[in-house]
Amino acid sequence: MKSDCMQTTTCQERKNDPIEMLHSGQLVKVCAPMVRYSKLAFRTLVRKYSCDLCYTPMIVAADFIRSIKARDSEFTTNQGDCPLIVQFAANDARILSDAARIVCPYANGIDINCGCPQRWALAEGYGACLINNPELVRDMVKQVRNQVENPRFSVSIKIRIHDDLTRTVDLCRKAEATGVSWITVHGRTVEERHQPVHYEAIKIIKENMSIPVIANGDIRSLKEAENVWHITGTDGVMVARGLLANPAIFAGYEETPLKCIWDWVDIALELGTPYMCFHQHLMYMMEKITSRQEKRIFNALSSTSAVLDYLTDHYGIDWTP
Repeated sequence: MKSDCMQTTTCQERKNDPIEMLHSGQLVKVCAPMVRYSKLAFRTLVRKYSCDLCYTPMIVAADFIRSIKARDSEFTTNQGDCPLIVQFAANDARILSDAARIVCPYANGIDINCGCPQRWALAEGYGACLINNPELVRDMVKQVRNQVENPRFSVSIKIRIHDDLTRTVDLCRKAEATGVSWITVHGRTVEERHQPVHYEAIKIIKENMSIPVIANGDIRSLKEAENVWHITGTDGVMVARGLLANPAIFAGYEETPLKCIWDWVDIALELGTPYMCFHQHLMYMMEKITSRQEKRIFNALSSTSAVLDYLTDHYGIDWTP
């Protein structure tokens, strides 16, 4: 676990506490926990473009507490990386609370992944299978609350919905009673992948909660984010793939501006982002602004210097330090 000499509890002592933000009545714009993608460099980028709150990628709590190497690989942060929520995959209350205590000085809170539909996660008892086990969710939340002394440290959950929405409402009510700070709802069932998002279901859940609710699912522009916010009555919106395609989405850009690409190169190089990640993000960002032939050429580039040369030649931007 790496940090740039960050002082203990710095993140909680600063403004923009996420719980206060979610009670403000203003739209809170959130970067989703995306495996491989929502790491420090990308979080730094989207914060420059009006993102209010960022999540880490999902981290398996058991691996995190077992291995220093895993901690250094999975969780990197710095003083500007705030407010920050660390998302964990867990199925054991003690293990989750141990992981929460480790990250507490460096983050505003943790989130329990109760929505991942991938087979490996379900097989391990992680992710979306937890929406059918509210007692385990309760135990994990309580254990974290008991073990983490900072009262401002948030504990949230991210869920998918059931076919029978009354089960989801019941789960959320139980989570609220246990002390969950807020709930993020991806408006699809575990079986649904690309089907339309059930925003009406998110609205019903919000109407049954006293704590904040964040809406998630298929938001591709600031206008869509604002529409979902109004339709559902939620307190924030979380975006995943839309931010990958356009990290400036929350600043109102319809497609990735060249300035954002420039910023990504600067940030990624400064933070030492591995080439595969550096290149993959650019492929997503440039999807809408490049032709099919340009994509073939750009996607085949195999080094940072080749990428910089391509961008300089095609877009006239000089990245010389």
